[in-house]
Formats: sequence, C-alpha cells, structure tokens
Amino acid sequence: MKKRTLKLFQEFTENEKSSGILLLICTLFSLMATNIFFPHYYSALWHAEIGGFSVLHFINDALMAIFFVLIGLELKRELREGELSSVKKAMLPVVGALGGMIAPALIYIAINLHTGSIRGAGIPVATDIAFSLGILALLGQRVPLPLKIFLTALAVADDLGAILVIALFYTSSLKLHYLLGIIAISLLLFFLNKKKIHHPLIYISGGIVLWIFMFNSGIHATLAGVLLAFLVPTPLSNRWEHELIKPVNFIILPLFALGNTSIEINKAMFEGIVNPNTIGIALGLIIGKPLGILGLSFLAVKLKICNLPHAVQHKQLLGVAMLAGIGFTMSIFIAILSFEKSIQLDYSKIAIMAGSLISGIMGYFWLDKHLKK
Repeated sequence: MKKRTLKLFQEFTENEKSSGILLLICTLFSLMATNIFFPHYYSALWHAEIGGFSVLHFINDALMAIFFVLIGLELKRELREGELSSVKKAMLPVVGALGGMIAPALIYIAINLHTGSIRGAGIPVATDIAFSLGILALLGQRVPLPLKIFLTALAVADDLGAILVIALFYTSSLKLHYLLGIIAISLLLFFLNKKKIHHPLIYISGGIVLWIFMFNSGIHATLAGVLLAFLVPTPLSNRWEHELIKPVNFIILPLFALGNTSIEINKAMFEGIVNPNTIGIALGLIIGKPLGILGLSFLAVKLKICNLPHAVQHKQLLGVAMLAGIGFTMSIFIAILSFEKSIQLDYSKIAIMAGSLISGIMGYFWLDKHLKK
C-alpha cells in the first residue's frame, strides 16, 4: 500500500511539473494571440456558441467539472491513506492551508471593505498545485521529499477550502426540486457503492445527471465532480485518478488557460487596473499567503500542536509558503464566479497572473538560497 501510494505521488508530481510549464506556455501564447497575432479572431473563438453554450462556458462549466473530479479523488486518497489520513499527519498542512486562506482574505477585505468588489475576497485564497509543484521541481534533488509532500498536502487541503468557499459564498438562489434530485442521485450512488456494484458506466451516468441537477440548482455545476469523486468505489477511485491525471493536466487545464487568459491589454486597461480589487488580490497572494501559512504553522509548532516535517526548517517552509501564492487556476475560476463578464474580471485575471508570477519568483530564489547546494 505504501509503495503504491508513493508511486502515485511521484507520478502525480511529475505530471504537475510538466503541466505547470505547459500552463505557462499557454498563458503567454494566449496573451500574445489576443494582443499581437490574432487580435480580432482569438477572443471571438472562445465566445463562439455551440448548442447554446459558448466554447469558454463549456470549458469552465463542463470540462472543469472533470478537473474537480480529479481534485475530489486526490482529496479522497489523501484523507484515506495519504498526508491527511490522520490528525498527526494532517495537522501541519491543514493549519498552514487555513492560515493561507484567512490572511489573504482579510487583506483583501481590509482593502475592499467599502467598495463594490468585496465579492472577490475568495480570489486570493487558492493555490495552484501544478504551478507551485512545477516551480519546486525546478530546484531538483535539493528539495527534501518531506517538503514536496508538505506542499502537495497543503495545496490539496487548500483545494478543499476553495471548494467550500465556492459552495458557501458563490452559490446563487437555490432551487429546491433540483437539490432534492442531487440528494436522490447521491443516495442511489452511495447505496450501489455499499452493495459493491462497481461498473464505471453507472457512476459516469450518475455523474452526468448530478452535473445537470447542479447546473440548474444554483450551486456551481463543477462541484458535481467533487461529489461524484466521494461516491465512487475505492477501486474506481484509484483507476480514475490514474487515468484522469494526464487528460486534466495536458488537455483541460491548458484549454482553461488558453480561454481564460485571453485579455486585451490596452491604454484604457492600464489606466484602470490599479484599484482596490487588483491590489487586494495581488497583496493577498504575495503577502497574505506566506504570512498566513508560515505564521499559523509557526504558532502551531510552538504550541506543540504539530511538528515540522523531518529535515525541514522554518526558512524552507517560508519558501514553500511563497510558492503557495501562485493562485492561477483556482483563483481565476473564483474570479469568474465573482465578477462574471465585468471589466473587473479582466483586472482580476491580470492581478492573479502578476501576483502568481511574483510569488513564484520569490519562492524559487528564496528556496534556491536556503536549500543545500
């Protein structure tokens, strides 16, 4: 069991490293395509309608549900047999993730308290696993395995927090009959699981129905992916996680990056970009993330609530906390829910990219200095 878990972890981190590089390439291409190569056609491509959905809407609501299935499966595995499987193992990354959510949100709220942008408080709370692990991987064998495991567990716990934020604060008016449908399908899949009925088509069909009910209920449809992940049997969980890693990392997330970073940068954009919303997002990611993660982790260790991982020092933990300020995928996703089609959405995306870039550079050079040569 331990060897299989370690193998899955190694496969996961290798894919995340490559995915992080690919996401960066896609982002740069998207910005150049929008502003230099195909300024009149590139953005129009993502807003073309097919069957009542724009291409971008299909990616964000349907394909990203598959991403959330993978997130749910990773959470499930970590809770079952990984770094979140016991109170002792989970305490430090969970405490760190909690601090890394509270501090950015408080910074954002303090800056935006009397503005109309308070809905964006959830944007800087997220960590992008692919980018953060990708930057960490650039430091090679100097990175202690416990530090990699801590960042992975922290990011997974952070994803759980982001999912809860989406469910609690980004849900519109609920429709009772669809909620009852969600409960009914969930109970049916749970019952079939307990009866050891494991045919994948049953759970795929159930997942599609869950997505339809979620889409119409007022709860964001992608959360159907997380719910499905916790309802499928363990043998399917392991198989699906293995099978979904590459399609998600190398197809779905690159499409998400290509579509959601198509931002037209012009003089008017620069004139309006410095506002409380963008400052709150950038400072939340650059300062709030490391401050919250290291601060609460340090306090928990001092109070003997948990221990530092073996061979890991507080200054190395600070470097990882800086990398956790790379919000990107989940931050952009929450920004879409916060501001939809307003100009603040484009401003938010630029703040996320700038904050993530600065966080990544800071984390890389800090760790390069404080890891053994």
